[in-house]
Amino acid sequence: MEKRKLGNSNLEVSAIGLGCMGMNFSYGSIPDKKEMIYLLHKAVEMGETFFDTAEVYGPFTNEELVGEALESIRHKVVIASKFGFNLHPDGSPGWTGLNSRPEHIRQVVEASLKRLKTDYIDLLYQHRVDPIVPIEDVAGTVKDLIKEGKVKYFGLSEAGVQTIRRAHAVQPVTALQSEYSLWWREPEDEILPTLEELGIGFVPFSPLGRGFLTGTINENTTFDKTDFRSTVPRFTPENLKANQTVVDLLAQVAKRKNATPAQIALAWLLAQKPWIVPIPGTTKLKRLEENLGAASIELSEDELLDIRTAVDNIEIAGNRYSEATQKMINR
Repeated sequence: MEKRKLGNSNLEVSAIGLGCMGMNFSYGSIPDKKEMIYLLHKAVEMGETFFDTAEVYGPFTNEELVGEALESIRHKVVIASKFGFNLHPDGSPGWTGLNSRPEHIRQVVEASLKRLKTDYIDLLYQHRVDPIVPIEDVAGTVKDLIKEGKVKYFGLSEAGVQTIRRAHAVQPVTALQSEYSLWWREPEDEILPTLEELGIGFVPFSPLGRGFLTGTINENTTFDKTDFRSTVPRFTPENLKANQTVVDLLAQVAKRKNATPAQIALAWLLAQKPWIVPIPGTTKLKRLEENLGAASIELSEDELLDIRTAVDNIEIAGNRYSEATQKMINR
């Protein structure tokens, strides 16, 4: 598989990474652990080298899964994890608030290293910006962890332009991870130009719109109460129906390219900048193969322009998070 460097750093990863969250967290029923370990091994066999997890996924169980699956091939892969939340004392899913205090960052990293069965984390993200802790203190703490060899590269998630600049001045930011897809293009306004200026890579999460852009979800789709999409305004029946025009557009292009809507959505992202590395998640081998196939699809300038022009004229219905969750995303 094609490799890409995240910004100006020396961190080289597969052009498409794997978001591991859904393997045991957030999307309803939990798949069999052995099947997920098998899937992770198959991903490596197919050339995927970039794997994304976080302590809050589970909590803890996702890092444990990734650590167990990749321990024997650690030297072949790049593992990204995250800090930034206070978790429930009883270990139940979710969080009680943001926490990026330096001492907390260190505690999280030590625990994550044990769960990941490794002595270093390749890319450590602040999961969400903590308004109480100066970003300079966060960047400084990660800088020290890098000096100690426990972390190799520093990343931010869902951070705004000024936060990125302030952090980058203390410790170079290797990558920003934020939502970006054909139905959430906000990063194009200020984020992408800033990342290009500073030489920072971009890792879009939910590049397939949490499954919607695959064309397998419609207004009649129902979600289990344990599936967080059941709380997302964008996934109400009326909004799914209103947003179907985006999937219809992808399907039209896919038919011409002998591809799938998901592959066109990912190929479009890859074509935006050479330092963009999307991390679609999946629990199925067929979907994994489909997603990785997007790396070989080339969209012409005319095709990219046609897609952009069409999407510019589509008004996306519904917020991407519930009101409660949105309050947790502090820029």
